[in-house]
Amino acid sequence: MKKIGFLSFGHWTPSSQSQVRSASDALLQSIDLAVAAEQLGADGAYFRVHHFARQLASPFPLLAAVGAKTSRIEIGTAVIDMRYENPLYMAEDAGAADIIAGGRLQLGISRGSPEQVIDGWRYFGYQPQEGKTDADMARHHAEVFLDTLRGEGFGQPNPRPMFPNPPGLLRLEPHSEGLRERIWWGAATNATSEWAAKLGMNLQSSTLKFDESGKPFHIQQAEQIRIYREAWKAGGHSHEPRVSVSRSIFALVDDRDRAYFGRGNESRDQIGFIEENTRAIFGRSYAAEPDVLIKELAQDEAIAEADTLLLTVPNQLGVDYNAHVLEAILTHVAPALGWR
Repeated sequence: MKKIGFLSFGHWTPSSQSQVRSASDALLQSIDLAVAAEQLGADGAYFRVHHFARQLASPFPLLAAVGAKTSRIEIGTAVIDMRYENPLYMAEDAGAADIIAGGRLQLGISRGSPEQVIDGWRYFGYQPQEGKTDADMARHHAEVFLDTLRGEGFGQPNPRPMFPNPPGLLRLEPHSEGLRERIWWGAATNATSEWAAKLGMNLQSSTLKFDESGKPFHIQQAEQIRIYREAWKAGGHSHEPRVSVSRSIFALVDDRDRAYFGRGNESRDQIGFIEENTRAIFGRSYAAEPDVLIKELAQDEAIAEADTLLLTVPNQLGVDYNAHVLEAILTHVAPALGWR
């Protein structure tokens, strides 16, 4: 049994060929797709966060709205770039959104990827300490965020407060019990997956990771997951970890599917450089008739290792088509692989 959700980047463009032509379209259709996914029996609605781009950028209003419109589905991010975040303000927003959703938030956070502008986090008022990198800054913000979510008091109360205080040091409110165990780290390397395990975060591994061995993507990703699980055991945590992987998977069941994805142009892993001197490997897409998909996906070692699968969706094709994409996987593929 696996949890199966969707992951949307929330792109929009004024092009007449897009079903998502404005920020309003992207946000409102994201809510509608989450509602549709819940009705179809999917397990999660996840959203990517990018700044300075025509994509989803401010996750907490969206997560709160989805939480208010749904009742069962997990709601999350994959991922929030912690270089841009004030971890204390983020803890308040996350606590409020999780309470609205009834404790269903699954927040993926990370160091982030190359952005649309150079050092965009500087415009948000952040810069690494002397001798540190932007990745160090992101991990520091993450550690402060995790500590804050524990709900322990740290603020010295005013002796003449505007409102009465409970005794002792004050914590940020609202505090959502259990959210600390529902934080995920998006790791692109084996080392950062180990670091995430030590801090008791769940693991998100996307369709991209640094090429650390030259092996096929799914094998490297499976090795990363096993390294993470070993580090989790060594960390002595009291609860079980969760691991998600992302994939682009399309079951070709009608003429629309064949027109959009039937060409098989991305059926192999790709190698590229996302940063100077950083060689990355990008996982293949899957697009085929259901019987072929079943055979191909059965060979994907990383999917076998994970407990959660996030299906990246082409959101600009609209809510109805993306609901169809999810339904095709849930109906024609997942049962045969034992995911349902």
